Amino acid sequence: MATKNQQLQRIVTEYRRDGRQWPATTKEIAKWAVTTRRYDLTGSTLERQCARELAQAMGLEYFSDSHGRRVRAKHPARITKDGQQLVLWDDIRTAPRHHMQMAFQLRRRRIASECRQVKTDVGSYNDAHPDEMPIKMVLDFRRDVEEMELSEGAYSLFSGLSRQIEHPTAAVSTQAVRTE
Repeated sequence: MATKNQQLQRIVTEYRRDGRQWPATTKEIAKWAVTTRRYDLTGSTLERQCARELAQAMGLEYFSDSHGRRVRAKHPARITKDGQQLVLWDDIRTAPRHHMQMAFQLRRRRIASECRQVKTDVGSYNDAHPDEMPIKMVLDFRRDVEEMELSEGAYSLFSGLSRQIEHPTAAVSTQAVRTE
């Protein structure tokens, strides 16, 4: 029996085989799959889809902490309970340290796994196109993170200054840009 992902991949293959527009958006493929009854939700499938959508929504929930940083609120951690692997979600504002430590390790592993796959994909593409200049991929993100922090710090500083100019009597605290 094919896994759910294999079934979905087969739908994409059939969509292309049917001569549909390609490249395509997932919305176009989904509309075709539902219309042609290749995608039909049963009770357990509907439950899994709802769970995925809940996970996606929880992963997109942010708040501003006391330092004005945009912080992800909900974090998943993988645990084993009664011999079964589960993914439990908790809120960073109330979660115990152990949960957050597992959640951060899980995110780090996902990032590393995605980087490894990008490296493999780039290598395969470069090998398949030897007459073209190779695509180079830098997987050291320190400069990217530093630039993002500087950019956010500059935006926060500018934003605070513009509010102060617009409302000179309002007290506005500005944060220094971190360059650590």
